[in-house]
Amino acid sequence: MAELALIDDIRAASRLMVRELGFMDATVAASDYPPSAVHTILEIGIRGPMTSGELGDFLRLEKSSVSRLVRKLIDCGELRETPDELDARSKLLSLTAKGRRTLEALHAFGRRQVSGALAALTEAEQRTVREGMMLYARALRQSRVEDEVVA
Repeated sequence: MAELALIDDIRAASRLMVRELGFMDATVAASDYPPSAVHTILEIGIRGPMTSGELGDFLRLEKSSVSRLVRKLIDCGELRETPDELDARSKLLSLTAKGRRTLEALHAFGRRQVSGALAALTEAEQRTVREGMMLYARALRQSRVEDEVVA
């Protein structure tokens, strides 16, 4: 087990990152949407059409939360549902033209935010940040998956 001071330092850094990235605000990424909606637009935009079930699994949200979220984004004109050609019982979620514009705005905002932070670091430090964050994110996922198997 890692030493307590290391664990507490990582937790403190994680909380600071959440605040600095704006996730304590009602809306994030210079949008009018809460974090779950922003992540929905980003992931569907990056990964392509998916079902509500796949979205819920990926974002780790409950079915009822996904249903409300998807309905709101459809009503706002960001998403559309189309029948799944492989499974008539399922509907695929994809971005509308408005959703693609929102996606581009989210990418631009996020890239400016990260670019601004990285500008304060050397190239070596930038690579260290990337590698460390990727390692830590994978470790968090692995730990969760292992906990779910045990439970």
